[in-house]
Amino acid sequence: MPFQGAKVVVEAKGSYPNNTNVRGDSDVDIKVQLNECFYYDGQSWLAEGPDYAGPWTKEKLRREVHVALTSCFGSVDADHNIAFYVPEVPGSRPSADVVPCFKYVLFDRTAPGGKYEGSVVFGRDGKKVVNWPELQLANGRAKNERTSRRYKFVVRVLKNVENDLAAQGVIEALPSYFSECLIYNVPDHIFLDGSLDDAVRESLRAVYGQLASPGMEWKRMVEPNGVKMVFGEGQKWDMQDGLDLIVGAWRYLAYGR
Repeated sequence: MPFQGAKVVVEAKGSYPNNTNVRGDSDVDIKVQLNECFYYDGQSWLAEGPDYAGPWTKEKLRREVHVALTSCFGSVDADHNIAFYVPEVPGSRPSADVVPCFKYVLFDRTAPGGKYEGSVVFGRDGKKVVNWPELQLANGRAKNERTSRRYKFVVRVLKNVENDLAAQGVIEALPSYFSECLIYNVPDHIFLDGSLDDAVRESLRAVYGQLASPGMEWKRMVEPNGVKMVFGEGQKWDMQDGLDLIVGAWRYLAYGR
């Protein structure tokens, strides 16, 4: 029996729980997080004390997730570097990317309680990726409430536009999360002035202003989790991708040239 007696959290992350999913990005992201130990700065520790000596390794976690998924769903694609892919069942469930991960802690004196908690994923190639799904969810909900639910509306508009622009070959396809990152950096008051169309137009204008700023404001843009910078090492996009997307969206929505 996989995960016998282990502390495991299984929950959706990404656009579905954040209510920013769009039809063109239908996969559900699921994390299977082991909380028996946590990683900090590349080291594994027991939550109760130092020097974890238990059985849970990166390889064991991946094996256990694979066994559990195969037992439940049968056909599972295990060849990807990070996630297991569970194919959709038409009329029943969408496809899912299932990610095995460990708890991750970033100690920071400026953080509430002195630390941030997230997840760390290890690819089959050894690559380490740290995510902050709980912080993303909490910060996104708070911003959406502060903006009368216009923040997530604008995010969904930009995601749909990005899908269309990529399908037309105007821009290279980008992760849907990138749109959420860009719009998160729009000041709250901009969403509240005028109509929904005004909110979309002025949000694009604000993001363009940050990306094209002589003062390089784009270097200060943060992801919705509030911890990680939007642009920098390890990201799947760069500042030019942001400019191409925003300019393309501006023209696609007929706001001008």
